[in-house]
Amino acid sequence: MTANSPGRRIAGNDVVEPTGQARRAIGTAHGSFSGSLGWTVLGTLIPGLGLWHARRRVLGGLVMGLWLAILAGLGVLASGGTQRLAALAVDPTVLTMFAVALLVGAIGWVVVIAMSPLALRPAQPSLGQRAAGAGLVTLLALAVAAPMAVGAQYAYTTANFLSTVFGESVPLEPGSSESAAPVDPWANKPRINVLIIGGDSGTNRDVSLGLRADAVMWASIDTKTGDTTLFSLPRQTARIPFPADSPLHRYYPYGFTDGNGSNAEYFLNAMYNNVPLRIPQGLLGPRVSNVGAQVMKIGVGEALGLGTADYFVVVNMDGFKEFINALGGVTLNVNYRIPIGGKSSEGVPPDDWIEVGPSQHMDGRKALWYARGRYSLDDYSRMERQRCVINAVVEQANPTTVLTRFEKIASAGKKIILTDVPRKVLPNLLDLAFKVKDTKLHSVVFKPGVAGWVSSNPDWDAVRKRVTQALKETAKSNAKAQEAEETPTPSVSVSGTPSKSPKASASPSTSPSATTKTDDLSDSCAYHPEK
Repeated sequence: MTANSPGRRIAGNDVVEPTGQARRAIGTAHGSFSGSLGWTVLGTLIPGLGLWHARRRVLGGLVMGLWLAILAGLGVLASGGTQRLAALAVDPTVLTMFAVALLVGAIGWVVVIAMSPLALRPAQPSLGQRAAGAGLVTLLALAVAAPMAVGAQYAYTTANFLSTVFGESVPLEPGSSESAAPVDPWANKPRINVLIIGGDSGTNRDVSLGLRADAVMWASIDTKTGDTTLFSLPRQTARIPFPADSPLHRYYPYGFTDGNGSNAEYFLNAMYNNVPLRIPQGLLGPRVSNVGAQVMKIGVGEALGLGTADYFVVVNMDGFKEFINALGGVTLNVNYRIPIGGKSSEGVPPDDWIEVGPSQHMDGRKALWYARGRYSLDDYSRMERQRCVINAVVEQANPTTVLTRFEKIASAGKKIILTDVPRKVLPNLLDLAFKVKDTKLHSVVFKPGVAGWVSSNPDWDAVRKRVTQALKETAKSNAKAQEAEETPTPSVSVSGTPSKSPKASASPSTSPSATTKTDDLSDSCAYHPEK
């Protein structure tokens, strides 16, 4: 009997089934070669469908059932709202498990893709058909596995970044027993206040000197609208006060001073290092891990009349260049020549200059000198430029940039950021960050002419009044800008009939005094070269 003959009949009507290659043909050949390729593609879009069509019903059904279960699980997670998704997205354990799941899923999916054409193709495919099938499987496998591998890498990188930078739980005030963050950590807080400290340590500085807090900014954020006001205090500010109910008040009843407002050891930028060395260990509570930052949170908050800062962020300027490079650089306007290097006190001239010009795209090194260059310039101009760098990062760090450069940004962030922001409040902060990005940042630099400012002996009552006024001005200005964007204004057509068209947002060139006395950073950082 030949291989193509029917089954051999023996007793009665019983038939012996063919064996070998003939049996394989009956079990696996279900149509043309082109049809098998089509079902392979469908089996990639709906994993298991190709196997099911090839009469591998049990295996195909199990794969499709698993796929549907995964989709249902994702649907349940999505139905929990953005807050729930954000909470999972900032949990290092969840992200690590997600990375592993993506890798396992990618491998499983590729295996299913590879099995489908083997089960579907004709019994004796030609060499060309085998090559075409292998090529299709390769393309489909890459289309599935590559994005999942990238997603796994991003998830792992994010988990590592979060574990390194952010703490496990909410910092507790002395005497507090609450260990878990509430669902909304600031449900009853109208504002979130963050102390931003920029300093040098390590690379070009004696490690024994610690961090030099050369830039001190305070961000006050409205939790409902995202309206944000930045307050900058000069590094040489003296007599930073402490509240009467703080244990620090016992040691510095007249503020951080020895009575001499010109003593640099009692300037604002010396608090981070000097105060922790002069107070008993544990004075601010056992849960405070960074005493220098906590001292500044208390002191600067009292000086501004906004209470102790909710969180601090220390940005190590030694790693600032890497962070800006990870972003792909920033674009800044230069309104006057800015020195690169140089020491005024020693008569050492700059190595180079950043020349005047609009919309200059700067790498990390140049942006760092833009923010810190001070040869022949005063600290107040430097503070103003630092605000412009922050504004540029906020405006230019769009989702596309962050996603395409995510690993570099996360790697740089681990090296330069130190903070007490707990992971449990990150979902809320993420939501707040989107609100901030939809508003215009405003700022106040305390310098001569502002609230009667004198660095050696500030009038803190006048400063607090200016802070209160500035917060109101920011809210008013952003409310007007929002109203202008949403309110259609009539425009006259050629025929003279009024028509409606969306009104453009307020122009950055509009005089700030017309709407607000705080600096709109879009305006103050615009190109208006000094003559």
